[in-house]
Order: sequence, then C-alpha cells, then structure tokens
Amino acid sequence: MATFVLVHGAWQGGWCWARVAELLRRAGHDVFTPTMTGLGERAHLVSDETDLAMHVEDVLAVIACEELSDIVLCGHSYGGMVITGVADRAPDLIRSLVYLDALVPSDGQAALDVLPAEIAAGLRASAVNGKVAPGPAEAFSVNEADCAWVNRRNVAQPLKTFDQPMQLVSGGAELLKRTYIYATGWSPGLGQPFFERYQHQPGWTAISVPCGHYVMIDRPDDLARMLTSAI
Repeated sequence: MATFVLVHGAWQGGWCWARVAELLRRAGHDVFTPTMTGLGERAHLVSDETDLAMHVEDVLAVIACEELSDIVLCGHSYGGMVITGVADRAPDLIRSLVYLDALVPSDGQAALDVLPAEIAAGLRASAVNGKVAPGPAEAFSVNEADCAWVNRRNVAQPLKTFDQPMQLVSGGAELLKRTYIYATGWSPGLGQPFFERYQHQPGWTAISVPCGHYVMIDRPDDLARMLTSAI
C-alpha cells in the first residue's frame, strides 16, 4: 500500500479531494489532503504574509508531523507550484510526483510567469485588496451537478501566492518519477503545453483524461486509478 499526499489548487481546499481520497482509502492506502493557509476551512487565517513559501511549508509540516515517507505527492493546478517546492526540500521522502493539470515551474518562476500571458494578466487585473476572487466553476468545465457546490466552497486567493517566484535549491525533484495528467475537456487547456513537453521526455509519464479542470471532482474513479499507477 502507498501513502498519498494530495495538494489542492488555487481557491480550493482539502475538501475537493473527498471522492478520490475515499476511493484510495477503501483500497487500503493512506491519504492526506492538507488545506493550505488562507483557503478552505483555513480561510480565516489569511494575511498579508500568505504566499507560495507558506503553502510549501504547510505541506512540509504535514509530512513532518505525520512522519510520512515514500509519498506519492500530487498537486492540482496551482498545487503544482507547491509540490515542486516540497519535492525540492524533501526529495528523499517522496516516491513520485503527479502534476494534475498543474503548473510546473522552473527555478525563479512564479505562477504568473508559467500561466498563459492573458490568464496571468487577468489575475493581476482582478485582484482586490491583494486577493483574487475565484472564477466560476462553469469556467473550468465542472460537471453541472457539482458547480453550485464548488462555487460555495471556493474562496479568494492571495495574489502573493501567484506572484512569488519559486526558489529551488537541491534539484532533487529532477530525479523523481514524475507523471503529468492533462485534462483535455476545457478551454484554455492549462495542461496542454506541459503535456506536449513531457510526453516524450525521459523520467516523465504524460497521460490525458477527457474532462474539465477539476478532475478529482468530475472523474474520481479514473483519477484514483491514475494515481495508483504512479506508485
């Protein structure tokens, strides 16, 4: 059996993984779904100091306090920034990385650098008091039955989490087994350039799934199988 740490994307919280976590636990795996500071049930803790580095520390703290090792570490969307930082800090504790329709930064890149220019500009322009409101679930092609639920749960995200550059020090993540999952069923298709880059690159497995951006909500059974294959 394996240990999974599932890291949510922007505006979300650990709640978004409930269906996938249940399936993995039913199969006998250990699953942790941390919520990062300022989001989900921790939205009341948001401050001017909430940034990418804090979110990396959030996940590292779970790994340390739960004494986890041999981890399959998965990040969705913005969560790809976070798991890249975590893997750089603790590569010896991680079995493999899974980028779920996620951003994959290089050293010195912020999320706003990795995103398509028009999306990055829109996030900057829409920030109010240092926070970016969530887009509607419909914009991410969430299935109709779950749109209201997602819209109720998502909260504003601090702009600093998008604007702070990634600082990599060890390069250890480059040696890990890595999987990229591209969700093809929505536009602008955040994962397409990464999928095209990694499908023929050594050390990577690149696969696609025909659904919207919130794969863990729309296709939990498929995602559980894909995560299990990353063990």
